[in-house]
Amino acid sequence: MKLVTAVIKPFKLDEVRSALSDIGVQGMTVTEVKGFGRQKGHTELYRGAEYVVDFLPKVRIEVAIGDDLLDQVLETITKSANTGKVGDGKIFVASLEEVIRIRTGETGADAL
Repeated sequence: MKLVTAVIKPFKLDEVRSALSDIGVQGMTVTEVKGFGRQKGHTELYRGAEYVVDFLPKVRIEVAIGDDLLDQVLETITKSANTGKVGDGKIFVASLEEVIRIRTGETGADAL
């Protein structure tokens, strides 16, 4: 089992969610986050004053999947979140040792 965490641009969330649903991913956790990478933020003008926006809004998606879906999920997120511009985001993959569904007590892959 794997935990796939993707940090993407907010306007790409619906496209990524739809694409993951199409390949059989049943659930995900989404969090609104802020961060910066190579783009290092930007400056904006507000009421005549210039200020620096260091952290840009992003969306963090977490998906727990079986090992058999990993390549398909990575490809799907990469294609659907890509704009070709700086700040598209990153994908992280971590191994899951155990998963437990609280309602039924199922464990392992059955809990996914």
